[in-house]
Amino acid sequence: MAFLGVPIALMLFALIALSLRYGWLVGRKRLQTLGDNANDGLGAAEGAMFGMMGLLVAFTVTGAASRFEQRRELIVQEANAIGTAWLRLDLLQETPRQQGRDLFRRYLDQRLAVYQDVTDQEGTARSLAAVTALQTQIWDLVIKQAREDKSQPIPQTLLPAVNDMFDIASSRVLATRQHPHFAIFVMLGVLVLVSAFFAGFSQAKVARQSRVHLLAFAATTALALYLIVDLEYPRVGMIRVDSFDQALIELRASMN
Repeated sequence: MAFLGVPIALMLFALIALSLRYGWLVGRKRLQTLGDNANDGLGAAEGAMFGMMGLLVAFTVTGAASRFEQRRELIVQEANAIGTAWLRLDLLQETPRQQGRDLFRRYLDQRLAVYQDVTDQEGTARSLAAVTALQTQIWDLVIKQAREDKSQPIPQTLLPAVNDMFDIASSRVLATRQHPHFAIFVMLGVLVLVSAFFAGFSQAKVARQSRVHLLAFAATTALALYLIVDLEYPRVGMIRVDSFDQALIELRASMN
């Protein structure tokens, strides 16, 4: 599924601008029908609506930024975990050590492939399946050596490192699926459009609506919503975590 962040942002900009314009038109008609004092006393309702919108935007941005940082930190943790397990392969005998290193190289290649193009769902699913298969092979190899070679502290050193490596891989997969419920995005969109309507409604006393204010409000609000979506999906937008993959790439290069 191609990334729709920019088209959605443009659509939101248009909808917000239209809501502002429509609010102004409704306000003008109300003034013409009921008189100059028709809109007096509505400031409390408008303030409450703007407050709810501001709070929801703030909480959503904060949550998206927190999850973005968490995903970057998990990449670093995975690089450290794989690097630690790689070094502890030295505990194995020559033949299983070479087998383990070959499996680790293939494993890291597949881990990088998982996040290479997340819009390719079939390719990502194949890479995840390959990761699972390699995890099984690595675990079986380590368990076999732990049983056969009692002279090395494999259960105390290598097994926990491999287990941590697998756990972080699972955590990263789950982190990519952790997003606010769709209902929150719907509520946020509704609040923004209603707030835009009230913002236009409050301008009704002027005979000609300010285009500068209309465009500025629509643009900044649409950008704030786009920022939330971009932070929530950091593999497909402009704000990305790809630069942190360099840690895994460098680790892979050191395995040659």
